[in-house]
Amino acid sequence: MKRRAFIAGSLLAGTAAAGALWRARLGTAQAGGTRRLADEERTPDGRVFLRDVALAFGTTVSVAVVHDDAQAARTAIAAALGEVCRIDRLMTVYRPDSQVGQLNVRGVLERPDPDLVRVLEFSQRLAALSGGAFDVTVQPLWRLFSSRQQEGRLPSPGEVAEARRLVDWTTLEVSPRRIALGRPGMAITLNGVAQGYAADLSLAALQARGIRDALVDCGEMGAEGMRQPGRPWTLGIQHPRRPREVIAAVAMDGRFLATSGDYATPFTADFTYHHIFDPCTGYSPRELSSVAVAAATGMEADGLTKPLMILDRARADRLLSEFPGAGAIWMDKSARIVATRNVRLTG
Repeated sequence: MKRRAFIAGSLLAGTAAAGALWRARLGTAQAGGTRRLADEERTPDGRVFLRDVALAFGTTVSVAVVHDDAQAARTAIAAALGEVCRIDRLMTVYRPDSQVGQLNVRGVLERPDPDLVRVLEFSQRLAALSGGAFDVTVQPLWRLFSSRQQEGRLPSPGEVAEARRLVDWTTLEVSPRRIALGRPGMAITLNGVAQGYAADLSLAALQARGIRDALVDCGEMGAEGMRQPGRPWTLGIQHPRRPREVIAAVAMDGRFLATSGDYATPFTADFTYHHIFDPCTGYSPRELSSVAVAAATGMEADGLTKPLMILDRARADRLLSEFPGAGAIWMDKSARIVATRNVRLTG
């Protein structure tokens, strides 16, 4: 699933500093490492603003910090980007040597990495809380729709039903000793949660090195402190039908921000069929074009966007209430904001 192409366009910058960050993501980065950009400047209060990028999750990810010590900032940025690349190598579905790749081929993974266990344990909890609206075992549906798109057609109802029989989070075994798929042909994808987890680790790496003002962009966004005194990091949410336009702006308040939408990887030009699947039907949800979620962790924000695209508002509100401080913005197929909860829009 080329979800990263979608996520890269899902959050546009709402301030000049974040705008520079967004433009940097359109540049290049070296695979497996970072590339220093000519993006260093003094802030009005005398500190230094630095930003660097790396290639992970199939796109350019970036970290920007404001700090007194330029060398300390560079060291912290390198560590933060290193965490993002490590999670990508561990959890991508596109590399057969990743642990997710090994699991999908073999059906079982002995002695899994603790980070993989942590992400899957959260995913299973979210699946239970959402009544299965979030399910990491939807990969067979992605494979089906993607392959049929290459053939120039949609899958038949029979093909969808066959793939859906392989989607069942309750049969996935997860423990620190072993991860196992419930039946032959099953496969998982962590594209709906891994980027958020990478944002968590990236920001934690910065904080551990004394950085107090930072913005990380792993497709899902996390911020600490402010861009300048009195000026919070502010992000714009992309218009779901006009990629270069911002439909709303959100001032980062210590929470992480993630978004999912039908425009990311559409299988049809009218966005009826796309990369987000309702595990109960095998098809994409029809009512919404996009959902943005603010939450205490990147993993929560990232994961919640998927079931909130699927669930009706009453069930969505109940799910959000399970995550203290979480909020959401819903947009319909006409690109109108139809509801917000616990998110303050600016501008």
